[in-house]
Amino acid sequence: MISYPSGQGGRRFGRVLGRIMLFQRWRISLLILVLGILVGLTAAQDQGSSAPAKGQTDAPDAAGGPQNDVGPYAIPKKKDEPPPPPPPEKPKKIEGMPDYSIHVDVPVVEVPVMVTTKDGEFISNLKQENFRISEDGAPQKISSFTISEAPITAVLLVEFAAGDYFFMGDILQASYSFVSTLKKDDWLAVISYDMRDYILADFTQDKQQAYGALNQLRIPGFTETNLFDALYDTLDRVDRIQGHKYIILVTTGVDTFSKLNLDQIMKKIKATKDVTIFPISVGWQVREYFEARGMSAPHGAGIPVGQMDYLQADNEMNTFARLTGGRAYFPRFQAEFPEIFHQIGGDIRNQYSIAYHPTNPKLDGTYRKLKVDVVAPDGGTLKIKDQKGKDLKYLVIAREGYTAKHTVE
Repeated sequence: MISYPSGQGGRRFGRVLGRIMLFQRWRISLLILVLGILVGLTAAQDQGSSAPAKGQTDAPDAAGGPQNDVGPYAIPKKKDEPPPPPPPEKPKKIEGMPDYSIHVDVPVVEVPVMVTTKDGEFISNLKQENFRISEDGAPQKISSFTISEAPITAVLLVEFAAGDYFFMGDILQASYSFVSTLKKDDWLAVISYDMRDYILADFTQDKQQAYGALNQLRIPGFTETNLFDALYDTLDRVDRIQGHKYIILVTTGVDTFSKLNLDQIMKKIKATKDVTIFPISVGWQVREYFEARGMSAPHGAGIPVGQMDYLQADNEMNTFARLTGGRAYFPRFQAEFPEIFHQIGGDIRNQYSIAYHPTNPKLDGTYRKLKVDVVAPDGGTLKIKDQKGKDLKYLVIAREGYTAKHTVE
């Protein structure tokens, strides 16, 4: 603790202390005043140096010159600026021409054609000038014409349902007979169907794999034979494969429970351009046996199917073949199967391929009817003779039409 003197000495000490404190307050006030003056002068100097001169404007950075705040900006003169590029010349608008570009696809129609004798022998010495083709009655100019023996891509579509035991021998014999005709470069898929279709073997070039698939046909499942549904699904599958395809349809032709009707499957077949169907009817011996005794042949778990039902099935198979350029076969005996498939092999390996650009290029989804004729070079009737000089009757087999539509690849 600090003790201060008392009495007269204390009064003198107090006066001295007061003067000292007054002097200190004066010094502090003077210091504050000086600092205030200095701050004011500095602010005024900064403001003066940052303000542009009278009549001077800020220049953009792109004008060049110094980029700090010392010295003037270097502003280029008007004459030093490069001239602007001339605007692009707009194309002249043609009256009636739309403002968008148009890409035109020129369609090509390919038509496989078989020309055979009535015995099924392929006639192989015809030339391009022997063929005439028309679309909806309008003559077409052939742009491509070839004939060759080429590998095939085929689907063996086999009916196999519970209750088909009356036809089981025919079904298996026909299927094995077709596989035996395959060559090493051919592709084959095996599909069976009852209520639905089953892929037993995807496309393969291995005969043994195809035989193995057929060997699975031992225990049938459902009794229904939904032909229309199975054929529709098969057409969908092969539509994604390039080139021409063939469907060998081994069936009784009877459809029992399909979700699709005949009109729908016919529309699907007409919309398919590069598939040929060869139906092989089975069960004729059984049918004739029951019909000769005034009974209806059984089908599917022994349920009798009337003669009219089988006749309708036969007509449908003929139609499927005719629309696609194939042929339907109705063998009576199993011994006929090897010869039938040998004939089918000759048909699908040896054929004429005709292509043309249609005079009606619109892909509007309409169905176009085709007609292929074989004529003499002068346009008259073509006569074909055998080795003995006798006239031969011949058949021209080609699809009846196609649906003009865009294809998706």
